[in-house]
Amino acid sequence: MILLIMSIVLSSYLTLSFKMLGRLNIPALQAIVVNYFTCVITGSLVNGSFPISHASTAQPWFRWAILMGIFFIILFNIIAFTAQNIGVAVASVANKLSLVIPFLFSIYWYDEKLSVLKVAGIVLALTAVLLTCWPHKDIQGSSIKSANGLLLLVPLVLFVGSGLLDTMVKYVEQGFLNDANNDAYFITAFAVAGVTGTITLLVQLARGKQQFDRRAIPAGILIGIPNYFSLWSLVKVLAANKGNSSAIFPVINIGIVLFSTLIAFFLFREKLSRLNWAGIGVAVVAIYLMTIG
Repeated sequence: MILLIMSIVLSSYLTLSFKMLGRLNIPALQAIVVNYFTCVITGSLVNGSFPISHASTAQPWFRWAILMGIFFIILFNIIAFTAQNIGVAVASVANKLSLVIPFLFSIYWYDEKLSVLKVAGIVLALTAVLLTCWPHKDIQGSSIKSANGLLLLVPLVLFVGSGLLDTMVKYVEQGFLNDANNDAYFITAFAVAGVTGTITLLVQLARGKQQFDRRAIPAGILIGIPNYFSLWSLVKVLAANKGNSSAIFPVINIGIVLFSTLIAFFLFREKLSRLNWAGIGVAVVAIYLMTIG
């Protein structure tokens, strides 16, 4: 239970932190890059040493770590953009209702139980994503004033990408990881994300599209430590509940959606349309059905 709550709170913190970056005008990409190198250092301290070696490249999980690292840097930037320009609630729902994808994967690949209630939950979850992400003219703090159709695509891309990432976490955890190589795998993924982000950032700095902001260093550190432990706790929860991930993902993700939305409402005074609120309500019902189904 402690690890479950830990995963919910820390994952919510990540989305909320991107909103704060926007409020403070700290370049998101710079903070994200620092965040991933902070994850590498944090993981190494937890592990007791830097676990990546030449032998790691021959491990079956290594290519998955590279792919996950690339996913990390892309999705973190999409989450930051969504939280800053559309809203924390939208970013949270689009990100976490992507549980539909690993949910279906667990049913299909691991032969987990499928019921009528779970199917109904999937349909409602997809409806909830559309309603919650539907843009409106009163999006507070948005820098996007037109092209609502294109704006809608951003959380949908986040929805699909996050779902694929969670599926990858489940697949690799089930097929390749154990207590001996967990840290090496995730630290490798974080390192790949950091290097990929650094290359992208250097190109932007060289082309004058960004200017270095020293505030990104402490901001990235404050994001990176919770980021590492959010993934660490998720893997621990999945490992402790093998054969039941189709229920674990809904429980964690609805907690993240509700916690993030409430904090954003009270802390950032985010405004949501009636459709957006309806989507959040439908999300609660959808994940409840998938949990009890």
